[in-house]
Amino acid sequence: MSVSSKRRQLLLYGGAGVAAAVLGGGVAWWRLSPGAASDRAVNILYAQTLEGLDGRSYPFEQWRGRRLVVNFWATWCPPCVDEMPELDMLHKEFANEAQFVGIGIDSASNMQKFVQKVPVGYPLLIAGNVGTELARELGNTSGGLPFTVVIDEKGAVIHQYSGRIKPDVLRGVLVPA
Repeated sequence: MSVSSKRRQLLLYGGAGVAAAVLGGGVAWWRLSPGAASDRAVNILYAQTLEGLDGRSYPFEQWRGRRLVVNFWATWCPPCVDEMPELDMLHKEFANEAQFVGIGIDSASNMQKFVQKVPVGYPLLIAGNVGTELARELGNTSGGLPFTVVIDEKGAVIHQYSGRIKPDVLRGVLVPA
């Protein structure tokens, strides 16, 4: 094979590789960008009714039309535990702008023990493994915790955050425009 043939072949394969990377990146951007969770996923969330640590049933439908901050967490997850006081502080700061909800991927007894040490002012709902599927539907493709989603008043996912959220990041999403 001549040098020019090798060069042509290399350019052809390189071009195909670049095209595949651009296409893959576009798909990843679409799946992971804010709003990537479909209307279907948000409707699945709004169709849920979960039991709270207080023994009450909480239908998510009651929060439709309101900005909603949903935090998926567990007591065995150190970053989840670390961010809870900050989320509670933000819940108080934005009480008029947003409803905060914690969905525990955990047992009720573990969650009860946790709130005895770290009081939380917003509803903590018991979901167990159902919560893992809800988080996945809302864009948590890795399945890691904590995972936070902000849904706007129209029911669109406007922010997704995997890992321990930084208060200023969430504050920036919640400040009224």
